[in-house]
Parts: sequence; structure tokens; C-alpha cells
Amino acid sequence: MSLVGALIHRAYGLVRRAGAISPANPAGYRFRRLGDGVSIAFPPGAIFGEQWIEIGDHTLIGERVSLSCGMGPGVDLGPDSILRIGGSCSIGRGSHIVAHQSIDIGDHVFTGPYVYITDQNHVYDDPDVPIGRQWPRNSPVSIGSGSWLGAGAIILPGTRLGRQCVVAGGAVVRGEFPDHSVVAGVPAKLVRSYDPEQGWHTPGIAVTRTVDLDRTSF
Repeated sequence: MSLVGALIHRAYGLVRRAGAISPANPAGYRFRRLGDGVSIAFPPGAIFGEQWIEIGDHTLIGERVSLSCGMGPGVDLGPDSILRIGGSCSIGRGSHIVAHQSIDIGDHVFTGPYVYITDQNHVYDDPDVPIGRQWPRNSPVSIGSGSWLGAGAIILPGTRLGRQCVVAGGAVVRGEFPDHSVVAGVPAKLVRSYDPEQGWHTPGIAVTRTVDLDRTSF
């Protein structure tokens, strides 16, 4: 049995390597751009609208990650890319990135598993029409370089995260947050930020600095 198990694991490893999407295999040719060293792990999630997707060099996409542009396959979305993922990123397994208008993810962005990012949401303007039948609304999303998104985070339409931001696991994010923000909660709020004078601090709480009298000259 141990020999059979070893053979099964070895065979599955071969399948995973052969099934990964990269710039060097036919599945990769459908993308607008796959940079050098890109790997989309096998098995992938739902992937369509590849011709509107750009992924930068050396980015790794985990297993069962869905990448989509538009409502479904076969729709003409125009001449420009819609989903852009930078270089040296790592997108955690089971995540979904669903683009309709514009999603920009910078370089060196890392996510935990099961993160959901979208630039489209349902509306409920008409109280007499089922929400699922009302035309959804789009708003571009931007995630700054160097950011980290914790497991299960949800990034909603209109979100703009600056550089080097942290999104806590399970946070539901909408709105604009500057560079070096830490956001958490449902809905997500700014819980820490950074500036050269105060370092990392909680907004609204003054930072006091102790003075070492032995080192102070009078």
C-alpha cells in the first residue's frame, strides 16, 4: 500500500506541474500578458476573459483561484485590459478576482486564502425589482504595491488602498486608505497608520515620547 500511495502522490505531482498555466503553454497564450515566471496552479478556478488580464513577472497564483473579466465568456470588453496584477505577487488559494471595469493590483502584493476582490456590486435602488435583476454598478479598485490582504478579506468596488497597506483577515473594505494603513473590521476602518514622526500609531491617540534625562544636555 505504501508503494501505491507513493505512486499516486508522484502521479498527482506530475499532473499538477503539467496542468499549471504559464507563459510557455497553450493555456497561457490566451492571456493579454503573462510575464516571465508566472504560474497559475492546478487545479485553477473559473478563468475567463483572459485577453483582458495582465499578470506581471514571477507572480504566483494559488490553486482554485478564479480570475474573470466580464459577466461570462465570449463578451467583447473593448480594447484595454481590465484586470492587472503586478509582478512578484502571491494570490492565495481559493481567492476570487472578479473584474468588469478596472482592477489594479500593484507589485509585491500578497494575499491569504479565500480573498474576494471585485469592482462590481448589485444595487437595490428599486424596491419592487428583485435585487439580482437590477443592473449592477461598477467602480474601479486599486491595491497599492507591497500590500498584504489577510485570509477571507473582501475588497468591494471603489476601494483604493495605498502602498504597503495591511487588511486584516475577514475585513470588508470599501473606501480610500492612504499608504501604510492597517484596516480591520466589518465595515473596515483605519486602526493603525504610519508617519516618520510618530512611527506606527493608532489614529486619534497622541504618541508620547519619554526623555532620557541622563542623556539630555542642559
